[in-house]
Amino acid sequence: MQLEINGKSIETDSQGYLVNLSDWNEELANLLAEQDDLPLSEAHWEIIHKIRTYYQDHSTAPAMRALIKLVKEDLGSDKGNSKYLYSLFPYGPGKQAARYGGLPKPTGCV
Repeated sequence: MQLEINGKSIETDSQGYLVNLSDWNEELANLLAEQDDLPLSEAHWEIIHKIRTYYQDHSTAPAMRALIKLVKEDLGSDKGNSKYLYSLFPYGPGKQAARYGGLPKPTGCV
């Protein structure tokens, strides 16, 4: 699958994850979110940046349990729970945030 952004063709797999992780930028994240009819707010970006940092440290995107734990440790229990994360990413916080963040699909996600 191909996306066009600023005259550049970006390749994604059949589920919309980037083939080349180095193609990611915030403009692309906004485009992916627009395709899901989900404008990204500061709250979304807070989670996206957290999972990108996690990926840099662990070479894998966090699955849901790890994402909840990460957010809870860094941002508190008000945000570190599945209800809050699903309110931001209704199609699956781990998968959707990873896709917007330009990361591979988290292991353990269906």
